[in-house]
Parts: sequence; structure tokens; C-alpha cells
Amino acid sequence: MTSRQAAGTPRQGGAAAVPPRRRGSRRWKAADTDRLLPAWLSRTALVVIALVVLVPVGYMVLLSVTPNAQVALGDVSLSGFRNYVAMWSAAPLAAGLVHTLIIAGVAAAISVLLGLLAAYPLTRMRFAGRRAFLYSLLGSQTVPQPTLLLPLFATFSFIQTTIGTHLIGSYPPIIFTYMTFGLPLSAWLLVAYLRTIPRELEEAGLVDGCSRARALRRIVLPIALPAVVVAFVFAFLVGWNDLLFASVLTNNSTQTLAVVMQGFDNTQANATLPLYGDLMAAAVVSALPVVVLYLVFQRYLIRGLSAGSMTGM
Repeated sequence: MTSRQAAGTPRQGGAAAVPPRRRGSRRWKAADTDRLLPAWLSRTALVVIALVVLVPVGYMVLLSVTPNAQVALGDVSLSGFRNYVAMWSAAPLAAGLVHTLIIAGVAAAISVLLGLLAAYPLTRMRFAGRRAFLYSLLGSQTVPQPTLLLPLFATFSFIQTTIGTHLIGSYPPIIFTYMTFGLPLSAWLLVAYLRTIPRELEEAGLVDGCSRARALRRIVLPIALPAVVVAFVFAFLVGWNDLLFASVLTNNSTQTLAVVMQGFDNTQANATLPLYGDLMAAAVVSALPVVVLYLVFQRYLIRGLSAGSMTGM
């Protein structure tokens, strides 16, 4: 019997060898999903989740096109987009939007840059204290953020008094504060992703004469782009959604969009009517940049969040 015949025919008296079903095939995934959760239950769960998310958002959109007087009475009516025009004069929304984009964007960019520079040696080098540093990044996320408000404010006040320069109310303190929360998360996400990148790619570049910095910039960074996008989005949301630190560390010249929207509670039309309709319109406008950010980088977000989930320490 030739080797080809031996490979192509099963042994006598035994069952024919069935090729194993590939784990990544669409058929395997569908069967595995049906085995874990019935189809009717998965559809019901999706409907419930959609209702929980979309009903408040839809109600907010309806109130944004309802006059302030009717909103105060609890009524809803479609009366055009007058609230979207009036909200810009009721509060300095444009300035708050610009300040938020600058503060959150700069803090997120620096957090991702420093996180990448920290994640690369943590995944490519062995040194004392490496594991302890990794756990410290994870442990820093468990500290409640409001507990850091007083220490940060006292630190900035001491520096301001020592150097004799106006510091609180400017951009650097609030940017540094958001970096305090965004940097550990960015570093941890990038560490998990860089573990999935084979070291042979960098070693080939080093053999060809690349330095470590050039290998990081030319080889690792393009591959790790999904994780970089995920880290940037999460770090950006830290500054975009914050109200507590921004209300303390900013002033009228640097206040963010969240602080400006808080001012709608004290703004009234004719000194008697709360501007709830304008507030809902401002809430819709403030949510649009984040929605657009997710839609633009949706592909990178899915890849960045799924990669590295099975890697170990």
C-alpha cells in the first residue's frame, strides 16, 4: 500500500476519521450560541435592553423640541427646533464645548502616549517590580474618584502659593487631574493588547537595524492602533462626563460643558419659568460628539476590546 492510499483510506474495522469542526466557523458559533441561550430568550433580552436604553433617550429628544412652558407642566409636543437656537444664548454652551474638547482631548492624548510608553517595556522586558506595577495600575482604578478631590486641590494650592502663579482655574490642573484617571486605564488596556503582538516582528526589525523607539513607532504602533483608539475613547470620556472636578478646578474662562449645563438650573425665563426644554436640547447636543466618536471608531473599538482578553499575567 502506498503512502497516498494509506492516508486516503481509513483502517479496516474502524470508523472513518471525521475532521474536527473548526472553532472559528460560522456554523460552530451559531450552534454554540443556541446551546448557551435559547433564541426566544436572547431576542427578549435584546428588546428589554433596547427599551431601557432608548426610552429615556427618546423622551429627552421629545422634550428638546417642546416649549419650556409645556415641559414645566409635564406635556410633550413637537414645536420645532426653537430650543436648539435659544440654548446658545441662555448659557455659554459654545465656550464650554470648546473648553471640554481641549481639556478632554489633551488629557486623553497624553494618557495614551504615556500609557503606550509604559506598556511597551512592561510587555517586552523583565525587571524587578514589574508585576507589582501592573497590579498597582489595576488597584488605582478601585479608588473612588471623589476622595482624590481634596488632595489634588490642596496640592495645586500649595504649588500655586509656592511659585506665585495663578494655577487653579487654568488648563494644566484639570488636564493633570483627568490624566490621573485616564493613564492607568490606558496603560492596562495597552498592556493587554501588546501581549498579543508576536515579539518576532520587533526582533526582525531590530535585526534590520531599527532601534527600540523606531520599532515601537513603525511596527508596534500600527498593529496596536485598535487598542490605542479604545484607550483614547475611554480616557476622553473621563473628561467629557466629569462634573465634580471641573466645578472645583475651573473658572468662568475654562469651565467645561458639564459645568455650563449645570447653570441651566439657575437660569429662568421671565424669572419664573425653568429652561428645561433648552436643557434637554443642550443635553442632546452634548451627547452627539460621543455618539459620533463611537460610530467613527466602532471597528477599532470592537477589535481593541476583544483582543487581549485571554492573555495572562
